[in-house]
Amino acid sequence: MKYISVLIPEGDISLSNVEGIHHIFAEVNKAYVRAGKAPAFSFQLVGKQRSNLMKEDFFSVHTKFLITEDFKTDLLIIPALHGDIFKSMEINKGLVPWIVGQYSKGAEIMSLCTGAFLLASTGLLSGHSCATHWIHANDFRERFPDVNMVDDKIMTDESGIYTSGAAYSYLNLILYYIEKHTTRDIAILIAKIFALDMGRTSQSQFIIFQGYKHHNDESILKAQEFIESKYQEKISVDEIATHVALGRRNFERRFKTATSNSVFEYMQRVKVEVAKKQLESGRKTVNEVMYETGYTDIKAFRDVFKKVVGMSPGEYRDKYNRAVAI
Repeated sequence: MKYISVLIPEGDISLSNVEGIHHIFAEVNKAYVRAGKAPAFSFQLVGKQRSNLMKEDFFSVHTKFLITEDFKTDLLIIPALHGDIFKSMEINKGLVPWIVGQYSKGAEIMSLCTGAFLLASTGLLSGHSCATHWIHANDFRERFPDVNMVDDKIMTDESGIYTSGAAYSYLNLILYYIEKHTTRDIAILIAKIFALDMGRTSQSQFIIFQGYKHHNDESILKAQEFIESKYQEKISVDEIATHVALGRRNFERRFKTATSNSVFEYMQRVKVEVAKKQLESGRKTVNEVMYETGYTDIKAFRDVFKKVVGMSPGEYRDKYNRAVAI
């Protein structure tokens, strides 16, 4: 049996994470009992205090164990933090040594969505990959530059540390964990009970690209604005570098440092974001959208779009354009 401990930080957290995890592991245990086996998981809530009031005093969560008490943990789960994430990190900084201690004792650690901020503050993610909600990816990169933020991924699993992407993608991570520690058949059963898509690994189609601009490099800000205003044109890296009066090599280095994207990647993502919005509304064909975003080669456009979004332009239009869907 594996002991699953969900940490209840102080402040506002995702109650859906807590209830959802409990519900899923309970269904796994029911399946084991029906098969005449002992339950596979034991579920418990842990924290610094017995009761946490949250959600504008609407809900309270009661822990079974205090972190000062002795209990067994095989997997420690940090739920998503809501509200002011950095304030929540400050309030809960006293949990950091305890989380590190659990990992040193052999427990695996899992963060869900923005719970990655609290996990990263322990230093355990340094040098590792991490997923979180794509909305907060730039803030995460700024705060934790030594962590490899993979904002297109729905989950990561490295060295006994797991992280999940945006919001309800935590369900896919829990499903992955269940398959890893039980059987494929159990994972399939749980996927069917909760209507989950197995094997989903990317959140690319959900990302709304907003180039990172909270840096202090005025030349790069000017370059970003130039790229965004010229999305309908085919511009070169040399042209942009000249526009901001920088040598190409120096420009490319500074652009990557400031935005976490290469110049070429940034241009592609700006064009694809415009294309996504056009495909979501109206009745424009894929070819019309291609021309309006500066592409002339349909194969090149499709390849870039699929690389960034994870699906073809036609598939995206069929999925997200209501006029096409009906």
